[in-house]
Amino acid sequence: MACHWPCLRGGCAPARPILPVPPPALSPVRSPCWALPAPGLRSPEGGGPAPGQSSPRRGVAPMPAPRCFLHSPWTATLSLGPSGWVPHPCTFKPAGLNVAFRLPLLVVSVAPAQALPPFPSLQKSKLRHLPQQAEEEDSTKFIVLTLLSITCIIGVLVASGVIYCLRHQSHHKLKEKLSTLGTDASSDATAAYQELCRQRMAVKSSDRPEPLHTSRINSVSSQFSDGPIPSPSARSSTSSWCEEPVQSNMDISTGHMILSYMEDHLKNKNRLEKEWEALCAYQAEPNVATIAQKEENIQKNRSETVVPYDHSRIFLKTENSHDNSDYINASPIMDHDPRNPAYIAAQGPLPATVADFWQMVWENGCVVIVMLTPLTENGVKQCYHYWPDEGSNLYHIYEVNLVSEHIWCEDFLVRSFYLKNLQTNETRTVTQFHFLSWNDQKAPASTRSLLDFRRKVNKCYRGRSCPVIVHCSDGAGRSGTYILIDMVLNKMAKGAKEIDIAATLEHLRDQRPGMVQTKEQFEFALTAVAEEVNAILKALPQ
Repeated sequence: MACHWPCLRGGCAPARPILPVPPPALSPVRSPCWALPAPGLRSPEGGGPAPGQSSPRRGVAPMPAPRCFLHSPWTATLSLGPSGWVPHPCTFKPAGLNVAFRLPLLVVSVAPAQALPPFPSLQKSKLRHLPQQAEEEDSTKFIVLTLLSITCIIGVLVASGVIYCLRHQSHHKLKEKLSTLGTDASSDATAAYQELCRQRMAVKSSDRPEPLHTSRINSVSSQFSDGPIPSPSARSSTSSWCEEPVQSNMDISTGHMILSYMEDHLKNKNRLEKEWEALCAYQAEPNVATIAQKEENIQKNRSETVVPYDHSRIFLKTENSHDNSDYINASPIMDHDPRNPAYIAAQGPLPATVADFWQMVWENGCVVIVMLTPLTENGVKQCYHYWPDEGSNLYHIYEVNLVSEHIWCEDFLVRSFYLKNLQTNETRTVTQFHFLSWNDQKAPASTRSLLDFRRKVNKCYRGRSCPVIVHCSDGAGRSGTYILIDMVLNKMAKGAKEIDIAATLEHLRDQRPGMVQTKEQFEFALTAVAEEVNAILKALPQ
């Protein structure tokens, strides 16, 4: 941009030619216009040389230089008048054009030279870059968070896969060991099964006491005396998981009378022997068992002597039976209510009677099963493996799903099943309590382990009115002993004033033959009742 200044020496002189100024690059820039006054004249502000002085050299301003701020690439003309700088009509010539337009000057600002204010174009460019930087920072944070999330998800998936593989491998090994037990005819099958259960225990318990006949008598007698009481670990290996007796309404005087009765029987061998002989001579009336002796039902019995009476047996619905039969080797056991049985004493299922067993469970509304025998003992099969090791098995119209299996201690474990009737699509939950350390025709090594087992069963059964299924191998010896103990203790807990254990056993034998098969089992029942009564009396407020 260039400026034309008239020559003031001797009047107006023709204007100097307009000097072309190259147009600004890219964007418009405020272009200052420098003008030099005529020699010998002062500027309106009082600056410039005095008259007679030589004119300044080109490019030197003796006074504050005016600036013409234009916002477009044009040319302008200014002149110095008597009252100051006077804007003349400017010649505007667009950059790159040969045509000039003379228009009135629209925006002209004359001011002393100062620092140029920041250019709007630069400010706008900076403001334009700020959102871009913020967007770049946000995108970087988003990418980092995405990568971290993906890494965490991959870590969780890998850890879950490793845990699943380890559990599946351990469960597969357990299944292989358990599957060999059902077909193993060796004498070590029971020991192997119990050893497997012990390996799954988290805490190793103390050594088991020797299962001597006198040890149980001495342990009970010591509780009646004022001497020191042996610790639970000395009598049982299950002291770490045992439960305290539940609160009961037992009469204190009745409890002490029972303790005296038990002590007299356990110390007086002759009295105990005579009482057992009287029980063995007892004959139930009626005792007819013609249904169990039928040809089509004989193969469903494990023992020829332990079969249900005709008047006291479980009836199956023939329309739901796989062979249209209503027979199963099981007997209802009544307690105080003759209309509703408290127990069902049954033999261990055979391969041909597994469907009948689950049909009995379903039709009687049972939710608790007490199993008192190992699958195999001394090479003899005691019970068929009537539940699935994993997943589900179908027995006629009843689908059994194994939900869980917990090893509570070395003496017993607990399994949970879903039982589904495929005809009605109804589903129920059934819990099985499996006691492992009780051999046929014998008694457990410790009363403490069975009493704790009974508390677990009753805790699960509490509040229900359906019968509890109790089975061993033939459903008489071990099953009868357990039912006798539980029935007597339940009567005492309800506040009964008189308890006759021998009469209770006769009541059981009226409903199923062979209940409590040996004197050792009967003595074990007396000892277990005495220990539980003693524990209840200690728990009562003094």
